Amino acid sequence: MKYSPTNKERKKVIRTFIEAIILLAIFIFVARALFVFKEYMPYEKDDKSIVTGADKGFIAISYLAVAREGTDTMISTNRLREHLDVLYKNGYVTITQEDIENYYNKGIPLPEKSLYLLFEDGRRDTAIFSQKIMEKYNFIGTMLSYADKFIHTDTKFLQPKDLLELKKSTFWELGTNGYRLSYINVFDRYDNYLGELSSLEYSSINRYLERNYNQYLMDFIRDENFIPKETYSQMASRIRQDYQLMDEIYTKEMGEIPGVYVLMHSNTGSYANNEKVSAINETNMKELFTMNFNREGSSFNNSKNDIYDLTRMQPQPYWYPNHLLMRIADDTKADIEFVDGDLKQKKDWDILNGAAEFRDSVIALTSESEGNGLMRLKESKDYQNCKLSVTLTGNKLGTQTIYLRADDKLKEYVAVKIQNNNLYIEENRAPIYKLDLNEHDGLIMQSIEENQKEAREAEYQLYSKQNSRFGKTTNMSQQTKESLLKEAKTVEEGGKEYIPPIQISDPGNREIEITLQDENLSVTIDKKMAVENLTLSGKSKGYVYLESAWGEYGYSQRNIADDVYDGVFENLVIRNIEDDSILYDNQLHGLDKAIFNMKTRWNHIINWFINTL
Repeated sequence: MKYSPTNKERKKVIRTFIEAIILLAIFIFVARALFVFKEYMPYEKDDKSIVTGADKGFIAISYLAVAREGTDTMISTNRLREHLDVLYKNGYVTITQEDIENYYNKGIPLPEKSLYLLFEDGRRDTAIFSQKIMEKYNFIGTMLSYADKFIHTDTKFLQPKDLLELKKSTFWELGTNGYRLSYINVFDRYDNYLGELSSLEYSSINRYLERNYNQYLMDFIRDENFIPKETYSQMASRIRQDYQLMDEIYTKEMGEIPGVYVLMHSNTGSYANNEKVSAINETNMKELFTMNFNREGSSFNNSKNDIYDLTRMQPQPYWYPNHLLMRIADDTKADIEFVDGDLKQKKDWDILNGAAEFRDSVIALTSESEGNGLMRLKESKDYQNCKLSVTLTGNKLGTQTIYLRADDKLKEYVAVKIQNNNLYIEENRAPIYKLDLNEHDGLIMQSIEENQKEAREAEYQLYSKQNSRFGKTTNMSQQTKESLLKEAKTVEEGGKEYIPPIQISDPGNREIEITLQDENLSVTIDKKMAVENLTLSGKSKGYVYLESAWGEYGYSQRNIADDVYDGVFENLVIRNIEDDSILYDNQLHGLDKAIFNMKTRWNHIINWFINTL
């Protein structure tokens, strides 16, 4: 009797076949990511853009680290690809360390749009996830590393043989962030003296710190009264030792010390926060290195810079491509072509300030430097009674505004604004309502006493570990015993509320629904009523505007300065209240939505596979 497979068996075969196809596709993806198939081709030295006597300088861009999905400090592969793509399309070509040396020491000109690309910290995932992107655009970069990572082996960081392999690929040169990343003269936000911290110790308690600390090579080591604990000769010997260790380790492990140094973290115009310390750093770096990136902020360097006082810009993981381009445009004053994205969506809007990118269901509106981004919906002049829904995913520190019933001069309007985690409502430039969104969320706020006690508990726990460095340099055991036993007064008990500073990188995500009918305005935030039937003075018709605005440099523990802001408006839908008709809709629908969801699921599969390797 002839055998016929059951439906269950057929489904199992089909499922096995599909799984095999998926695994094969993933294997091909990973293989392509791990193996180099191209060779870097330097820019043509006779390029017509190289004009003798025309000093266009170069930009230096440095990424802290790269991860496939990205984190708050590590840029995702997709975002890195977007950044390098817009640089490539704007005509930038990468230059090498030798090009920079020749530019400063021999006066040899550079291409009109020259880019020096760096990747800091020497992480393994940075090399894995950026390599193929570098190959695609024929970009060469410098991989920086810390010399002490070669001694205290950590699999997250590239080892000498890995770095030499990168160099052999032709897409990489090598540089150094120094011997170590560690901290001295550390005080917490309550001015409690912690002394010295390793990078791991710093990371474990940095939520209780602000900016009252120094990097290891930036100052004398000081006590709780900020009096030096070491003599001048002891300070000089300590700092020289780091340079000697760099020289010995790199020479032993890699045959030579890299030519590029990035001093952590001067950013002062000199080489430390103290004049005498600066002089020691300067002497030692000039003996070992051919150049030094001394500052972070501006991307632009030209012949007026000293080769040992170069500056770099560190793009953040949350920057949309136009954010990067806006910063470069402000630094260099060069002609920059911004990213539009979906031109079909763009045609509905007038872009009045800044730059707007339309992608899928997202409108990313990038402000000008120390200014705003502003766009107007063309066909909205007669909008009056409407319901608008949108998700705002720009960072908390900054302003995202929706204007309704606005005239063409923005003198008369109703505005719903999310600024620095507060809701503001304005009518004709006059504020009429404010709500702290922490209160709206129902957050139970700590008192200052509670936060201070929590900080001391975390610090004491770190102190108690036998391998703690700062435990040897403080009297923390005596300082904290009494404070840990003492009960902290809560806000309910009359304690003063602790309001944590908003970091410039703190992400925002707010679902907003605005109902505007006649002389009444209601706003829900995250499906909870924020204000209901707020009375307005009029019921005129007018345009819909979107605005993003930079307001302040804000707080950054890492001291990152940024004067551009991305307002991000997702799934924007506007309906006419009278008949519920749709006036505007930038959500994905039908096939577009299905394709987007399929790509998202595929990426989740790839990410899962890579994370479990």
